Amino acid sequence: MKFFIDTANLDQIREAQALGVLDGVTTNPSLMAKEGITGANNILKHYVDICEIVDGDVSAEVIAVDFEGMIREGESLASLHPQVVVKIPMTEDGVKALKYFSDAGIKTNCTLIFSVGQALLAAKAGATYMSPFIGRLDDVSTDGLELIEDIRLVYDNYAFETQILAASVRHTMHLVNCAKIGADVMTGPLAAIKGLLNHPLTDIGLAKFLADHKKGN
Repeated sequence: MKFFIDTANLDQIREAQALGVLDGVTTNPSLMAKEGITGANNILKHYVDICEIVDGDVSAEVIAVDFEGMIREGESLASLHPQVVVKIPMTEDGVKALKYFSDAGIKTNCTLIFSVGQALLAAKAGATYMSPFIGRLDDVSTDGLELIEDIRLVYDNYAFETQILAASVRHTMHLVNCAKIGADVMTGPLAAIKGLLNHPLTDIGLAKFLADHKKGN
């Protein structure tokens, strides 16, 4: 499973990259604003800055909601850097844009997926990635992980190449369970990735090894 980090914070991206397990980055206008990145030119520059830190794909989101606007913005974003993936919302015009970009050889990430039907449309339109928001489903008393399982079944039935990018991952167990049920990619906070490091028996074992080594000296 690929590990993406969902942030616009360059320090966190550098830390994840230094860990050696980072495969890409997802971000959005809200995350940009959280870091104080506003204005079209600053946002575009920030996408390039992110691409220069990581080795993998970087999702950059269109703001337009109409087909022509999505195409115009998406082509501009794709021209910024070879690692940019154009992030498109799951709407009627969005599906049309996915097909357009797929035919043009431009990578896409279809975002705001909350049903199997939406995931099926994204795959049929040729999306590179498709992002079901599991944490947001959990927030409204719906099982986000069950949606991942259902999409995995449908995609495997028809050998779709679209990758399941589990988004809105909130914590380490979300990450682990996404791996168990076959998500191709997960995107979440740095804390969810670093949480995989933690186990009390590791801490106890290391402390004992160090104590025993100290006795020997």
